[in-house]
Amino acid sequence: VLTIVWARRFAGYKRADLLLADKERFRRLLENKDYPVQIIWAGKPYPMDYSAISTFNNLVEESKNYKNMAVLTGYELALSKSLKQGSDVWLNNPRVPREASGTSGMTAAMNGSVNLSTDDGWIPEFAKHGENAYVVPKADYDNMSTVEQDEYALHKLYDILEQEIIPTYYNNKNQWRKVVTT
Repeated sequence: VLTIVWARRFAGYKRADLLLADKERFRRLLENKDYPVQIIWAGKPYPMDYSAISTFNNLVEESKNYKNMAVLTGYELALSKSLKQGSDVWLNNPRVPREASGTSGMTAAMNGSVNLSTDDGWIPEFAKHGENAYVVPKADYDNMSTVEQDEYALHKLYDILEQEIIPTYYNNKNQWRKVVTT
């Protein structure tokens, strides 16, 4: 089963719950019997970051609706290591240009996980779309509102998942291995 992981510190600009903004597409993604997907979230919000705490709690509530969605607590080094080693896709969708570096994606890639990311942090220095990662194409972020940026990233992430990642993972194992090892 294709395993997608989003794991890091919870903060608003990191948009942990972005995929849930399109409930119908999310439902189709998780209920597809021909191409099964499981999604795992893990991380910690800062204790006084009530917005991030709310996002985390909303993900926990949503996970009750799907047997192949999980939100893990106790995110420390051991869990981080296990998630990076066990994931197929490392989801990273911060609002551009807010990500400082993206070390979780770096270590996930070193453990054989393929990054699916917005073009921010370390990604511009590393990622070659379809060769060693999958990247949301840059947009004119300076002239987009936050809502427009979120909509753009949301639709591009789903397009890449539905049209590139999932078909490659299930229908072209040799190409998937090339992406993982490049």
